[in-house]
Amino acid sequence: MARALEPLIVGRVIREVIDTFSLSVKMTVIYNSNKPVCNGHEFFPSAVTTKPKVEVDGGDMRTFYTLVMTDPDVPGPRLEGAFALYHRLVTDIPGTTNVSFGREVVSYENPRPNIGIHRFVFVLFKQKRRQAVAASPSCIKAAIRDG
Repeated sequence: MARALEPLIVGRVIREVIDTFSLSVKMTVIYNSNKPVCNGHEFFPSAVTTKPKVEVDGGDMRTFYTLVMTDPDVPGPRLEGAFALYHRLVTDIPGTTNVSFGREVVSYENPRPNIGIHRFVFVLFKQKRRQAVAASPSCIKAAIRDG
């Protein structure tokens, strides 16, 4: 499993965006091409204009997850250790399903600006229980703007 984290270390995702972690379930991200995205894949902005399909493989239907998609490379002020821009936030995703079965708190946002290189980071958090995350999109966006 440590080998699966190597691209995240090389790509500076671990330490700059998230701390080291242990993999517990598999997550698959698929954009328009119907081909799973792997760590380090590069896409033109035009290829990521529609929200990707995200599948959770592992756990069970009684285990719930939260998906956070962020862009740590968006230009602008940010707090130390804070996500720079949320591109998507989905809670209450049952294990062994896809994100469409969860509660979309922040809808998918296209990458901005659409030039330069950006690392899109998809992080899946295991929830202690269903509806454990209670955040409104306005609170999240305000916190990001204030940062």
